[in-house]
Amino acid sequence: MDILSTKQDGILTLEFNRPERKNAITAAMYQAMADAINDAEEDAAVRAILITGKPEIFTAGNDLEDFMKNAPTSGDLEDRAVYKFMLALSGATKPVVAAVSGAAVGIGTTLLMHCDLVYAADNAKFSMPFAQLGLCPEFASSLLFTQIAGYPRAAEKLMLGEAFLAAEALEMGLVSKVVPADELLAFAQGQAAKLVALPASSIRTTKHLMKASRINAISDTIAAENKHFGAMLSSPEAREAFTAFFEKRKPDFTKFA
Repeated sequence: MDILSTKQDGILTLEFNRPERKNAITAAMYQAMADAINDAEEDAAVRAILITGKPEIFTAGNDLEDFMKNAPTSGDLEDRAVYKFMLALSGATKPVVAAVSGAAVGIGTTLLMHCDLVYAADNAKFSMPFAQLGLCPEFASSLLFTQIAGYPRAAEKLMLGEAFLAAEALEMGLVSKVVPADELLAFAQGQAAKLVALPASSIRTTKHLMKASRINAISDTIAAENKHFGAMLSSPEAREAFTAFFEKRKPDFTKFA
């Protein structure tokens, strides 16, 4: 199973389990996570959700081969499994904890902005290389990361797409705490267990109140990003970026205006 889904002691744990492909996420994996989160919303026994990867890597982001086989158009973005997953994640009323070890690329970083508690190992590395692929930010990351890090820092990370380490992610406010890699999972599980022990209604209401003021802004931003993202997928720049990736060479964007 490329996504390991387990329920124990009130915690639904979703684990990326495709280390041979650096935990790159396929449509089937997105659908599995969407289904698990939606199921957890209806399961009174689940009081917290934990998302994690492997000690050496969280996720390399989209599996580009799988993504290109099912490349969406601007008209069907909302039918994609990734959209269903992000809708489930961002709309979850129960607390979501993330434990990030190793690289979190693209949507691997974006999804963290929709979690409630994010813990990083000291070997964690984050990146959002959307512009490098001839694309634009996704799933409200252009809004949320600007709110988290401030415009100058967000512009640097989203425009240049360069990786940044756990200490900088903590300083910017993307993660709640940095812990040694060999302690990460146990620490995150302990934090999720604390949430399980608290009154479920209090946690859900607190989460709702903190997020309520930006629900419409997030929805509007996702819609705007999706419109641009779908159009840019067929652009010459994106074709050059993806071709270069598969040919294992550096892309050349100088020929495009």
